[in-house]
Amino acid sequence: MNMPNIGAGTFRLQSRQAVGSVANALELGYRHIDTAQIYGNEAEVGQALAQSGVARENVFVTTRIWTEHLSRAALVPSLEDSLRKLRLDAVDLTLIHWPSPGAAVPVAESMAALMDARERGLTRAIGISNFTIPLMREAIAAVGAQNIATNQVELHPFLQNRAVAAFAREHGIHVTAYMPLAYGKVIGDPVINAIAERVEATPAQVTLAWLLAKGHAAIPSSTRRANLAGNLAAGALRLDAGAIAAIDALERGARLVSPDVAPQWD
Repeated sequence: MNMPNIGAGTFRLQSRQAVGSVANALELGYRHIDTAQIYGNEAEVGQALAQSGVARENVFVTTRIWTEHLSRAALVPSLEDSLRKLRLDAVDLTLIHWPSPGAAVPVAESMAALMDARERGLTRAIGISNFTIPLMREAIAAVGAQNIATNQVELHPFLQNRAVAAFAREHGIHVTAYMPLAYGKVIGDPVINAIAERVEATPAQVTLAWLLAKGHAAIPSSTRRANLAGNLAAGALRLDAGAIAAIDALERGARLVSPDVAPQWD
């Protein structure tokens, strides 16, 4: 199946909270669940998937390979471990979570290992996350842009990652926005609130609709059922050109996620 453009993220969700959030998301109609090895919640995501009653072929599941597992020798075994935790024979999409710090493992080696995982039937598609333009060039050189399903990056009204998004679009690589609500900071923005009032939607819905209008996918996360439902409903909201331009003008380079493993940003 193709990746639904709104997914349920699971960053920072642990134990019963993770199970409950994913269970609620699936019950509400989400068909795209995003997790990662470093989140430590793949088993909980797997439990929620198994108990949901939703047919496997109807759910798009993404996981990400952590930096310790990016070598050719380690990547496939680590993905097999993820699949055991998720209780799945294969995931729909596997991403390199962060490029190898200090280029300890070359991008080409990790991409070749992802291709190997795909050929073995462990994942249906492969992609990248937190890749800058130079790193995207390396990934494209290694496996071809047609084999890179998405680049998942931090992207919200206050950090629009325009150069990365434009490069990805130019090469036919889809962009997935994580942290799309900027840790909830969009809720207090007066511009977004004014648009929300005018279109009778929430600030979160307006922000997600803006991302979808840009052609991106988004993976907001929440532990509250009402927020999960509201986020999913953003898929039906259409913004006019004036609203989109007003949100475009909120760009201020406000990056929220830049851990020690991060590359030198564009």
